[in-house]
Amino acid sequence: MSPKNVIFKKMAKDKSVGVYMAKRDFVDRVDSVDPVDGVILVDPEVLKGKKAFVQLSCTFRYGRDDMDVMGIAFRREIYMAIRQVYPPMQDREQSTHTKMQGKLLRKLGDNAFPFFFEFPDNLPCSVGLQPGPKDSGKQCVVEFEVKAFSAESQEAKVRKRSTVHLMIRKLQYAPENSGTAPSVKTTREFVMSDKPLHLEASLDKEIYYHGEPINVCVDVTNSSNKNVKNIIVSVDQVATVVLYSNDSYVRAVALEESGDAVAAGTSLKKVYTLTPLLICNRERRGIAVDGKLKHEDTNLASSSIVKEGVLKEVLGILVSYRVMVKLIIGGIMGSSEVGVELPLTLMHPKPDLASWKRRWCLRSSSAPT
Repeated sequence: MSPKNVIFKKMAKDKSVGVYMAKRDFVDRVDSVDPVDGVILVDPEVLKGKKAFVQLSCTFRYGRDDMDVMGIAFRREIYMAIRQVYPPMQDREQSTHTKMQGKLLRKLGDNAFPFFFEFPDNLPCSVGLQPGPKDSGKQCVVEFEVKAFSAESQEAKVRKRSTVHLMIRKLQYAPENSGTAPSVKTTREFVMSDKPLHLEASLDKEIYYHGEPINVCVDVTNSSNKNVKNIIVSVDQVATVVLYSNDSYVRAVALEESGDAVAAGTSLKKVYTLTPLLICNRERRGIAVDGKLKHEDTNLASSSIVKEGVLKEVLGILVSYRVMVKLIIGGIMGSSEVGVELPLTLMHPKPDLASWKRRWCLRSSSAPT
């Protein structure tokens, strides 16, 4: 999460434009998304008649910026909106939407101008696939960026010295109302066995928070003449890249091979506890992680909650989780498996609303990109 009580400030190298924002994390509540607002500070003497613009963009990258094939870059702009902030298109008071903007405008003076964007309801959240230890550069990721620049016009070539970039994130929090705790059962009959094997698995709730232990209750009634040699319980992350390939990456982010056996004619009821954490999967390529800002840590990607009616193809990377319970059955002709799966939601809890109250103060150092 972005630090509280801080104003994020970043200036272009030529000092022509600068961006001031109170936060870099914006919450998607499925039915609505926090608007992106801030203030642009300009220096008319450096601009020398040029205009100042601010841009909000959502980009899907599936390769490094320096990689291209036949002139085609490995990136796709999912969304882009541009506003002219200087010379202003309307009165400053009419363009001011939040108390934060008003305070910054009073503090920064007459050369500060507000900006305001509203997210469309069909954009993905900030998420990426973790590269391997030897991979370099950005790999597969959905990113959001606020960009301010000065130029003769919106279409004119923009100098790097006259541009400032500030990365932001679009996040989702766990819904307040949890559904029914998942439960599943199955029965397997075997050749040469008069009675079957029953397997039942359940969770104590549907929604879990990052870092919270997941208790999996496993109940095996083995009335067959087969022996259960091992019970394997895992939490699997399923990351589906829906934008260009619909590839799915299934990774066990927490695993317990218990070694528990259930002999023929016996039963076992036991609770297995697993805690999926990024720290235990740090070196594994293809693990989906929540979007992060430079110099900040992150966590396993949160489950994706999609608004009904939105085309999933434009959502970049969709993430879901499931608990898998597998029984390894011994036999003369080799081992076989009996398994079930339980869906679950893994997300952050909503922060305490009281903690969002700010004592507005300027951050002296520039914000990292």
